[in-house]
Amino acid sequence: MSHNDEQINLATDHLFRHEAGKLVSVLTGIFGVEHLQLAEDVVQDTLIKALEQWKINGLPENPGGWLYRVAKNKAIDVLRREKHKTRFPELISEAAFEEDLFPGNHAIADDQLRMMFACCHPGLSVESQLALILKTLCGFSVMEISKAFLTSSDTIEKRLYRAREYFRENRVAFEIPDELELPARLDNVLIAIYLLFNEGYASTQHVSLIREDLLEESFRLAEWLARHPMTKQPRISALVALMCFTRARTPARIDESGNILLLKNQDRSKWNREWIERGISWLDQCARGEITSYHLEAGIAYEYIRATSYESTDWNLILAYYDTLYYLKPSPIVALNRAVVLGELKGHVDALSDLETRIDPKELENYYLYHAVLGEFLEKNNRCAEALEHYKKARNLTRALAEKKFLDAKIERISNGEKK
Repeated sequence: MSHNDEQINLATDHLFRHEAGKLVSVLTGIFGVEHLQLAEDVVQDTLIKALEQWKINGLPENPGGWLYRVAKNKAIDVLRREKHKTRFPELISEAAFEEDLFPGNHAIADDQLRMMFACCHPGLSVESQLALILKTLCGFSVMEISKAFLTSSDTIEKRLYRAREYFRENRVAFEIPDELELPARLDNVLIAIYLLFNEGYASTQHVSLIREDLLEESFRLAEWLARHPMTKQPRISALVALMCFTRARTPARIDESGNILLLKNQDRSKWNREWIERGISWLDQCARGEITSYHLEAGIAYEYIRATSYESTDWNLILAYYDTLYYLKPSPIVALNRAVVLGELKGHVDALSDLETRIDPKELENYYLYHAVLGEFLEKNNRCAEALEHYKKARNLTRALAEKKFLDAKIERISNGEKK
C-alpha cells in the first residue's frame, strides 16, 4: 500500500466514523425506520465510491461535503427506482428530487436524535440497542462491534437483523417522543451510553482493559445530548461530568509493563488536567433541579479527582454519596462499590459483613469485580481458601489481559502461602 493510499484510508475511516451517523440518520428520515438497512446500504456504497475515486483523484477539498452529495444522489436513485413498489413515509415527487434532501446542521442534529431514540426503543434488548448505536451512530463495522464485545460477527448480525425486523414489523416511528414519553425513553438512551462508556473504561470483553474507541464514541454521544436543546437536562450534564472525571484518570491506570495500578498507587501528576477542567464545567451546569444517580456518581468521581493524595480522600463524604445512591438505586453494583468505601473507613471486617448482608451472591455470580472484591475482603479476613476460589472465578470472568495479570499475582501469593 502506498503512503498516499494509507493517508486516504485513514482520512476515510475518520470521516466515516464521524459522518456515517449523520448520513444514516438523515436517510432513515427519508426512507423510514423500517428501511434502516437500505439507509445503511446507501452509506456503505458511498464510502466504497469514496475509496475508489479518492485513490485515483486524491482527497477532495471538502471530503464531508463530497460524501453528502454522493449519498444524496444515491438516495435519489433509490427513491426513483423503488417509489412504485416500496412504501416510504411520504411520496416524494419528481420535483422533490431536485431539492436538497440533506438539511442544515440543526435539522441533521434532530435526525440524529430521532435515530438515537429509535436505537434505544424499549422493544429491543439492551444488546441490540448497543449494537445499533455502534453501527448506525458511531460508524462501527459488524466486525468492530463483535470485537468490542468479544462475540462473533454472526451474533452481531443476528442482533441487528432482529432489530431491523422489529422496526419493520412494528413500523416504529422516526420521531422524537412527546413530552410525556420523552423522560422514560431518554432513560433507555442514557443507560445504553452509560454501559458503552463502562465497557470502554473497564472492558471485561476484550483483551485490552481500556477501549479508547468506546470511550470516545460514548462521550461524544453524551456530550451531544447534553448540548441539544431537546435533551439538554441537568442529569445529562452530570453524566458528561462523570465521564470527564473518569477519563481523566485513564493515563495513570496501567503502568509501562501493563500492570493495573489501583487508585492509591496511581501517579496523580499523570491525570489529565484538561478532562478535569471540562468535568468541573459540566458539574457546574448540572447543579440544579432534582438529584439523580448521575449527579451522585459525578460527585463521587469528583471527590476522587479532587483529593491531592489517596490519604486526603474524603471517604466520609463519598460514603454519604453512596448511601444516597443506594437509596435511589438499591442495586448490587452500588452495594459492592459502597462496601469498598466502607472498607476504607471501618476496615475489612465491617466491609465483608456489609457485602455479605446486602448482596445475594446469585445476583453477581457472573460479575468478575464482585469476585475480585470479595476475594480481597476474604483474604484480609484470613479466609484464604475462600479468597483463592473467588480470585480464580474473577480471572475466568474477564478477558482483559491486565485484569488476568492482576488476579494471577493474587492467586500466586495465596498459593505460595504469602501474607498480604
